[in-house]
Amino acid sequence: MSTTSYNCTSDDQRAEGLAHAQKAIAAKQVVVMPTDTVYGIAADAFSPQAVATLLAAKGRGRSMPPPVLIPRLNTMDGLATDITDDARKLAEQFWPGGLTLIFHSQPSLTWDLGDTMGTVALRMPDDKLALDLLTITGPLAVSSANRTGQAAAQSASEARSQLAESVEVYLEAGFRPIEGTDPLPSTIVDATGGILRVVRAGAIALERLRDVVPSIVGLGGELPEKDEQVALANADVPAVSEADVPAVADAAVPAVPESPVGLDSPVKLDEAAVMTTQWTSASDGDSPAEHEQSLAVQPPAGEPQRPAAGEAAPAALPNQAVAPDQTT
Repeated sequence: MSTTSYNCTSDDQRAEGLAHAQKAIAAKQVVVMPTDTVYGIAADAFSPQAVATLLAAKGRGRSMPPPVLIPRLNTMDGLATDITDDARKLAEQFWPGGLTLIFHSQPSLTWDLGDTMGTVALRMPDDKLALDLLTITGPLAVSSANRTGQAAAQSASEARSQLAESVEVYLEAGFRPIEGTDPLPSTIVDATGGILRVVRAGAIALERLRDVVPSIVGLGGELPEKDEQVALANADVPAVSEADVPAVADAAVPAVPESPVGLDSPVKLDEAAVMTTQWTSASDGDSPAEHEQSLAVQPPAGEPQRPAAGEAAPAALPNQAVAPDQTT
C-alpha cells in the first residue's frame, strides 16, 4: 500500500484525491477525511475487513463501535428502523451538522459494527468534501483520526503524524473546525425509545434541540421545564400514612408472580445502559473531544452486500430468515 496525501484546497488535487479515496474504500482500505468537527478515519461500513483495518490503525476494540456517516437524509431510512417523528424532525433540522442520532439498525443488513446491541449511530456531516466523498462511496464508518490516547487530529497532517502508513489516502482541507479553536464533538441523542434523550453534550445545545422537540430529556435526566415543575410540585405533596387509609374488609388480593424479565428487570436496565455507553464512552484514554468511536471486527467469511447510498434496505421474503444481528 502506498500512502498519498492530497491538498484538496486545489481543484486538481481535490478531484484526484476523491478518485483515489473512492478506489481505496472499494479496496477495503481506510482514508482520512475532514468533517465539520475534526478529521476522521473512514472505512466501508459494510466491509468487516475494512473496519478491522480501521481498528488496527487506531488500536481500539469492538466495544466502542463507530458511528456511520451518510451523504443524505433519506439514507437514514435504509439503515435504521423505528424512526419516530421527533427523531426525524431533529434530523431534518440539524443535518447536515453536529448531531448524531442512535437508532435501531435495520435487521436485514448483515453488517457488523461491533457491540452495538442492535443499534446504529448516524450522522450527516456539514462538510462539502466529506459529503462529496460519501456521495461516491456510500455510508462510511468513521472514527476520529488519531491513535488511541492521543488528541483528535484537526488536519490531515496531524492525522498522518499519528496514523502514518496505515492509511491509504489523506485528504487535506485545512483545519477543522477552525484553526486556533478547540474541536467540538457532535451531540449524541438516543432515539431508540419513545422519548428522545441526550447521552452526550456537544455542538448542538439542548435549548436548540428543545426548540424542535420540547420533550427531549437532557444529559443526566434533565427534564423540560414544564415537566420539572410538575415533578417539583409532586415532591411537595405530603405523604399519606397507613392510618389515613381505611382498611378494606376481607379484601383478597391475589399474589402477582414475578416476571423474570419484566419492565423493571435489571436485565433490561443493564442492556439500555450498555447500549448507551457503547456510543459515548471514551474510557480508553482518547481525547474527550473525539467526535466518533471505533471498533475491532472479526471478519466473517465473505463480505456482505451493501445498498447504494440512499437506497432502502431489502425486506426479508416471507420464508426467508433474516440474518441475526451479529453483535447481540
